[in-house]
Amino acid sequence: QVQLVESGGGLVQPGGSLRLSCTASGDGLENYAIAWFRQAPGKKREGVSCIRLRDGTTYHKDSVKGRFTLPRDNAKNTISLQMNSLKPEDPAVYYCAADPFFYYCSPHEWPEYDYYGPGTQVTVSS
Repeated sequence: QVQLVESGGGLVQPGGSLRLSCTASGDGLENYAIAWFRQAPGKKREGVSCIRLRDGTTYHKDSVKGRFTLPRDNAKNTISLQMNSLKPEDPAVYYCAADPFFYYCSPHEWPEYDYYGPGTQVTVSS
């Protein structure tokens, strides 16, 4: 069983930055895929960024490439989503997700992960 807790959501101005953090607990996490998904009102949940913990390989949705990164703190089992140059299309509830199959983190597909956190709200407004 894996538990995920997100933190760091809030209000930021367009062009600003925000860092979300996901703290994971459970066994065997070193081989997991960790991802960030988001869901805006009236839209389907979509994958944003992911990392294969075994080797640090990361992938990002095209619209966030160059703006979002995934810093990690192995000592704290924390994977963060650093969001820079935030745009009006970025607001959503952001969810941290985990799956034991590392290849679930892939460049073109975003399958359903086994575990999700409760989510944290990100609002972009001036």
